[in-house]
Amino acid sequence: MSVKYFASETGTNLWRNRLMSLAAIFTVAISLSLVGSALLIKQGVSTATAEWKGNVQLLIFLQPKISPTEFKAVEDQLRQLPAVKSFSYVPRAQAYSDFRHLLANQPDLVNAVPKSAVPTFLRVSLVNPAETKAVAAIFQGQPGVDTVNDNFSAINTITTVSNVAQTVILAVAIILLVSAAVLILNVIRVAIFSRRREVAVMRLVGATNSFIQIPFMLEGLIQGLIGALVATGVVILVKSLIGYAISHFKMHLLGGFVLTNQNLIDTIAVIIFAGVVVGTLGSTIAVRRFLST
Repeated sequence: MSVKYFASETGTNLWRNRLMSLAAIFTVAISLSLVGSALLIKQGVSTATAEWKGNVQLLIFLQPKISPTEFKAVEDQLRQLPAVKSFSYVPRAQAYSDFRHLLANQPDLVNAVPKSAVPTFLRVSLVNPAETKAVAAIFQGQPGVDTVNDNFSAINTITTVSNVAQTVILAVAIILLVSAAVLILNVIRVAIFSRRREVAVMRLVGATNSFIQIPFMLEGLIQGLIGALVATGVVILVKSLIGYAISHFKMHLLGGFVLTNQNLIDTIAVIIFAGVVVGTLGSTIAVRRFLST
């Protein structure tokens, strides 16, 4: 009988305040969608960053008129450095082919650069990516060497921008979660106030505070849970869109941005837990404040 009563009262409360309940559910859904998306991005960026840093390469661009002696001196030095894992020479034909492939979506720029203007270079792989700057400094300005570039700085820039974006998203999500909790609190307060006479009668006939609280707490829990389920659908869609964008548009830079099913399961678990906590917390505060007066 108690279970049937609690279910009936909870459903009645939700229907009586359906507009405010919908507002609370949508607020929870939006905030948890942001939280879930930020968590997915964070996991994907962590995986991609590990792969990028494992593939850090140093490009030693050679001068057009480098002499055989200067070229041999650079090669010998690379062989002697313990920080160098391997290196290979990229001739002009291969360098020009790579250049055209990399900028295939900018034909005007590709056509404006003649093959003779593309320099030859040495592609160097390092044992420890953290030593990139130190190795680059050795060859910078050396006879026969034009410039030395690496992609370590670009990787760090991408990581920094991603971290800032995630922080902003999480901050907005937290603000919305607090707003959702307050909104649920107000929904429950309105529900209790509209039934204050019934609550007073229940108290007079000996109903305990716990018995009175449960329907209202279930109302908040359901609002938070429904919002979390909506957010779960959004997060699943976000994961699918990210995977589709990477594969369909051939975004090679994001090739290491891998999101596994386990990442998705972990994120969904966090979302549902947060939704239940927000809904229960808001309703609990509202009920306790009313019953303590």
